[in-house]
Amino acid sequence: MTILGIDPGTATTGYAIIKNFTYRKRKCLKAIDYGCIRTSSNLSDGKRLEIIYKNIVKIIKKHKPHKIAVEKLFFCKNVKTGITVGQAKGVILLAAIKMKIPYFEYTPLQVKQAVTSYGKAEKSQIQKMVKVILNLKKIPKPDDAADALAVAICCAHSSS
Repeated sequence: MTILGIDPGTATTGYAIIKNFTYRKRKCLKAIDYGCIRTSSNLSDGKRLEIIYKNIVKIIKKHKPHKIAVEKLFFCKNVKTGITVGQAKGVILLAAIKMKIPYFEYTPLQVKQAVTSYGKAEKSQIQKMVKVILNLKKIPKPDDAADALAVAICCAHSSS
């Protein structure tokens, strides 16, 4: 099963494609692709959202995920940031619906628990565990891509 994990944001949206499979009766996860969609603050909000939408659709068409996992905006200190992240998440969910792919939302707490077994884990702990779980040579960068990998791992664990 292929899962697209997404860490939404207007300036930077992290994305990750992982495969969930069984090898010799053992459940395995493998990172296929990960990175970030970046938009310039010089662009209008509408143009930035269009860029995110088009890039998510392109990723979906390329990798054909069975599921999309999105980090849920649970709490935001800065209202303006919360609104723009919510807008980015909206176009991501629109892409999922248009492409007829089921999507699942996970809180940061759920993601941390799925990846580290500790709901208050630090970002560095999550990144180290993502590296271990996916058998990567180094900690994935940038942070938004690592977060997207963690969201995808959470979805894979929730599916099993």
